[in-house]
Amino acid sequence: MNLAIVGGGPAGLRAAEVASQHGAQVDLYDAQSSVGKKFLVAGKGGLNLTKEEPVSLFASRYSASPNLPDLWNSLLADFDPEALRLWASSLGVETFVASTGRVYPKSLRAAPLLRRWILRLRDQGVRFHMRHRLVSLAPRQSHGFPLTFSTPGEPLTTNADAVLLALGGASWPHTGSDGRWVEMLRHFGIPVHDLVPANCGWERPWPTEFLAVAEGKPLKTLAVSAGSTSVRGELLVTRYGLEGGALYQLAPLLRAMDQPLISIDFKPNSSVSQLVAKMGPVRRNFLAEARQRWRLPDEVFALLSLLPTRNPRESAEALALEIKNFEIPLTKPRPIEEAISSAGGVALEALDQNLMLRNCPGVFVAGEMLDWEAPTGGYLLQGCFATGTRAARSALEWLQGAAPSLDQDI
Repeated sequence: MNLAIVGGGPAGLRAAEVASQHGAQVDLYDAQSSVGKKFLVAGKGGLNLTKEEPVSLFASRYSASPNLPDLWNSLLADFDPEALRLWASSLGVETFVASTGRVYPKSLRAAPLLRRWILRLRDQGVRFHMRHRLVSLAPRQSHGFPLTFSTPGEPLTTNADAVLLALGGASWPHTGSDGRWVEMLRHFGIPVHDLVPANCGWERPWPTEFLAVAEGKPLKTLAVSAGSTSVRGELLVTRYGLEGGALYQLAPLLRAMDQPLISIDFKPNSSVSQLVAKMGPVRRNFLAEARQRWRLPDEVFALLSLLPTRNPRESAEALALEIKNFEIPLTKPRPIEEAISSAGGVALEALDQNLMLRNCPGVFVAGEMLDWEAPTGGYLLQGCFATGTRAARSALEWLQGAAPSLDQDI
């Protein structure tokens, strides 16, 4: 049972681990000089493996096809956040839960975990082929699936009994996640949605005077809305616009808008009437008075002072309403190369419940190259581990002759 896995990120590595544990000969190919490069970059500020919260809530963080409402409940049932923590522990890497619910290695570092993981894979017989970029995949023939790779030397054509693709999205291309596989798979007849930036900043022009006060400053304790959806979080003022977890959660909604717009509630824990009461007998200079009475940070005061408002501030109530619903138009997302992750990819409807391509039995897909997205906070890595686990187990079943019906839905 020879399984070719293309892609050495967390989804591909997890798939290699599962398949090699259960008797498959795994050959793992990657275009980079070493595996796990994006995994290491993601861990520079502390490796956020997953998050501790109820699985039903966890599953709701993922955006996928509306025709597949139970997809993530099913995938997480295979490999949930607790399973990921136990897996890390099995490598000798203990984890802890931060006050936010995010789960990190106690060392916070990605490199020690990756080194131990690679050693385990080598011990299980996984063969690594570095600087091998997949350039073509042909339909299955009598001797298996022909795969052709470009290498530092001559091109290599080899065969595999089954193929598992884990080629990533198109963010952080310097780590190998460059999306160059899209046209190749489309040529192969696989429906692929365009890759677009997901967890990323959004652009809008700022007055120079505002940047002098606020650039690099966080806007904290906010409720940020897009359309009818509101989330709690923070934003960061940048020279080009805004960054931050609140925007990441709202990304699908913002991308769907002809004119992207967010509304910020700077005082989500206070009602309009409470804010008016704090203003007391003030009858003029409402913004200047609110700076102290409502404890507005300098960057928020600058935002209110320097950005045009639609409403005259003729009363404390008018200003309170503005503070609770301050609209900021956005122009566009930052380039996909800067994004933490991308959306789009292989259409989920092209797969069966085992993450196998319907029109190409024996080819499985996992990780970020599938058309799903999630905000930061542990959901991205968990999604890669869960899809890698499902795809590997399914590939094993297929190799063992227990191929599922292609009529089944995910």
